[in-house]
Amino acid sequence: MPSTLRTSYRLFVLSRHFPSFATMSNKTGSSRAVADTPTSTTTSVPFSSGIDFELSPVPPNPLGKGRWIKTAGALIIGDEILNGKTLDRNSNYFARYCFENGIDLKRIEVVPDEEDEMCVCIYTLPDHCQVNICCLCFRIQASRRMVQKYDFVITSGGIGPTHDDITYESLAKAFHQPLVYHAETLRRMTEMSKQRQWVHTQNEEQRRARERMALFPANAETLFVAKDIWVPVVRLEGKLCIFPGIPILFQKMLDALKAFLPLPPPSERPFRHQVFTTLPESIIAPYLTELQNHVKEEGIRVGSYPLLMKGVYVSLIGQNEERIRELGKEVEVKIQGKVVSEKEIREAKGTTNL
Repeated sequence: MPSTLRTSYRLFVLSRHFPSFATMSNKTGSSRAVADTPTSTTTSVPFSSGIDFELSPVPPNPLGKGRWIKTAGALIIGDEILNGKTLDRNSNYFARYCFENGIDLKRIEVVPDEEDEMCVCIYTLPDHCQVNICCLCFRIQASRRMVQKYDFVITSGGIGPTHDDITYESLAKAFHQPLVYHAETLRRMTEMSKQRQWVHTQNEEQRRARERMALFPANAETLFVAKDIWVPVVRLEGKLCIFPGIPILFQKMLDALKAFLPLPPPSERPFRHQVFTTLPESIIAPYLTELQNHVKEEGIRVGSYPLLMKGVYVSLIGQNEERIRELGKEVEVKIQGKVVSEKEIREAKGTTNL
């Protein structure tokens, strides 16, 4: 899809997924702001469309009984991300989602709307293969990389009705599966669109383009995670979850997917404590190096993040909240700083809307 049409398409899709969106945006006069301004990974967007689809039952744990997600990877798809047209909000949201839920996010990759690039990111060559081998050999001889290495992998983008929306098709080829229409998704799509006049005036070509959004890899799971959204989270190999790229949809569906995932118990989730100082980073560097060496065996990570012309944020991350808070008091004194909240940091960095 040409980049000049992306914004209009995003708002069009929002009104199609959420019937109340058009009404709400007309009242506020700011539909783009609503679409682009998520604030928290724990707050879903409050839509009340009157649509009340049935949720999917929670399937058995794909990792096996008693196991939970420990590692994750993300594949962000879209030319508009790589050419700077669109700010990638989804990877930041996913990173915070992983941290809050005790998942170690290992890798984020951004690829264009090209089939070969997606396949290469999902697959990798065995050690004995040559780097310049053709893409076909990639698929034939390669092992699954992200899915093999990580417990939870997501893709974002490329599942719309246009020619460059090829995520389902590319991943079907990567996992050697045919594409098939999913009857329940088609039914929900039709139900959601009953009140849309444009549906009744579509020609055959336009109808087929619309129905491409229900053309999934044959062996995929379909998880309907939200009562007011017709599109499911499509999952391959029990690990790879396919999401839309529109931030408000991505975030609402990711939040709703939480009930379907084997997440780590609270005891396994890290705690982050941050201290701000106006001292230059070079002044506090020797102390931070000494501190990291001292607490390394406790599994505590010490990070230093300067904010230009303002100061430095020192981050302490570990499993034992009591120990981290105790350490924070020491750090406050040593670097002449003060403990700050995540909200204060986001406001200072101007990232409250990401």
